[in-house]
Amino acid sequence: MTSGDILHMRRAIALAARGLGGTSPNPVVGCVVLDPSGEVAGEGFHAYAGGPHAEVVALREAGGRARGGTAYVTLEPCDHTGRTGPCTGALLEAGVARVVVAVSDPNPKAAGGAATLRRHGVVVDEGVLTAEAEEVNAAWLTFVRAGRPYVTWKFAATVDGRSAAEDGTSQWITSPEARADVHRLRAAADAVVAGIGTVLADDPRLTARVPTPSRAAPVLRVVVDPGARTPATARVLDDEAPTLVAVAEDAAVPAHLSGHAVRLPRVPGGIDLHALLAELHARQVVSVLVEGGPTLAGAFLREGLVDRVVGYLAPALLGAGPAALGAAGVSTITEIHRLEFAEATPVGPDLKLVLRPKSPVSPEPTTPAEASGRTSPKES
Repeated sequence: MTSGDILHMRRAIALAARGLGGTSPNPVVGCVVLDPSGEVAGEGFHAYAGGPHAEVVALREAGGRARGGTAYVTLEPCDHTGRTGPCTGALLEAGVARVVVAVSDPNPKAAGGAATLRRHGVVVDEGVLTAEAEEVNAAWLTFVRAGRPYVTWKFAATVDGRSAAEDGTSQWITSPEARADVHRLRAAADAVVAGIGTVLADDPRLTARVPTPSRAAPVLRVVVDPGARTPATARVLDDEAPTLVAVAEDAAVPAHLSGHAVRLPRVPGGIDLHALLAELHARQVVSVLVEGGPTLAGAFLREGLVDRVVGYLAPALLGAGPAALGAAGVSTITEIHRLEFAEATPVGPDLKLVLRPKSPVSPEPTTPAEASGRTSPKES
């Protein structure tokens, strides 16, 4: 690995990030193409599902300068035909002499690109800036490797951890700038999940009130409602976005929920969250944003189903009132959920924190069926 490899792959990773929120159920991919003299000839990223792949965009920009050059790609070039042709074919046709790959494709339907390129005489180097490239593609990699969506829990609280005052009022703990950032978080997710308690207390819309990236489907609203109590007047049932109401399999579902309800196994305290994520995975939901409330957040943490935490802390104190997090399966200090800071950024007067579990969540499929039958093509 040379300093030039690191420089150009880091640029490819930055390009890949431009596709976040728009490519689902596909991964984000970036590509930089150099001419034989080592000058950048073309750049590209995968912008939306069904659109041209990153390699194709970069090769088009490079034109004839790609022949004999090098391509830096954040994810192994696909070797299958979906809605578009295989990227291996495009690279071979362009006459690229070397391909540098950050992450090998874990999807058996699309993998094998590196081997195909090598068989045709292309030099392939793998494993350049793998950790950084996996970070930008964490949602899709979790979707493929673990057979479930990537889960982000978002909360807003005072610095003493209160999400509302003692009388239940909570508008507004955080600033307009923080709330605007939350809408950007929603826009980048495939689904926004809230519990029935939040729906009954706050009647949220759960929509992203900012321009959303180009995507195959709008952001799905999901209500975890074991008893099918979501009222007909709830704003989550309006026409602004599709809504799924997850009810227990033994619940009596009223007529106004019949077109929204999906029945899932009941477990003590609610519904089976693993079954919920499996249902969302089957619907090609790659990333989930859990917004409310503390009971639901605690249940996701208790089940080991949180991949990322995004918190907005207001410089304020309440001293009493509901906590941002409910029971999370911790009865003694040795069971504490340890996290690592990934980001700490001022947002208006507030502080945005991004954290991840110290141990990766479900890094690999748990069964062969999850590895082969419950994944989507790389860029189909």
